[in-house]
Amino acid sequence: MKIDLSGKTAIVTGSTKGIGKGIAQGLAKAGARVVITGRHQQQVDELVKELGNGARGHALDLGTADGCSALLNAEPQCDILVNNVGIFPGGDFFETDDALWQNIWDINVMSAVRLSRAYMPKMIQSGWGRVVFLSSESAINIPADMIHYGVSKTALLALSRGLAKAAAGTGVTVNAVLPGPTLSDGFAEMFKQEVANGAKLEDLGVEFVKANRPTSVIQRAASVEEVSNMVTYVCSPLSSATSGAALRVDGGVVETPF
Repeated sequence: MKIDLSGKTAIVTGSTKGIGKGIAQGLAKAGARVVITGRHQQQVDELVKELGNGARGHALDLGTADGCSALLNAEPQCDILVNNVGIFPGGDFFETDDALWQNIWDINVMSAVRLSRAYMPKMIQSGWGRVVFLSSESAINIPADMIHYGVSKTALLALSRGLAKAAAGTGVTVNAVLPGPTLSDGFAEMFKQEVANGAKLEDLGVEFVKANRPTSVIQRAASVEEVSNMVTYVCSPLSSATSGAALRVDGGVVETPF
């Protein structure tokens, strides 16, 4: 099986670090012209240079309507849209104020709403396209200390399923990918002190999963590349019979076989 995305333009939001960066790298390796986004110009420029193959990048805030409009003006169309940008702050539900709820909603959900609404009609008109939403196992297995985050990821499941139905029979597929604990930059930041003291990130991932996600079947955190592999496949022509799906890369954390 060879994934060939030559000639395809792929936009990956929030792609200068973590899972988003891994997805951008995976799509670029498959031949896509990747458009990355981030908040900091230097990080954007560095990744564009690394990816090559006609990659482009934009430093903007997709948590605002103006930021989304700026991206749409700069990149009026694409073949593949990966709605990855998101934040995941912890916090007690009873102490989380409206401002944080709104910020999470604007970044995690409304960025995906705005960009999908703008790009999908052109994909449908052309008869081919891929839209992927980065949800999370937390969309199903809502964490008590991150209820606001879980709610935003559940919303992405509903959005992806609804848009898959809206695009039925057009050649455009829409899917959600649900990572579990992943050895991303964000995960490393959580344990930066332990790593600085000599601990290995992979070992910390095992400890975290066993303590906080004991239902995991693989009993470890996934690598960024493992998540990227799933996204790259579902963005390819080879995945043409997969749409409206919630594709889990959660290591079996969620206690359901389907």
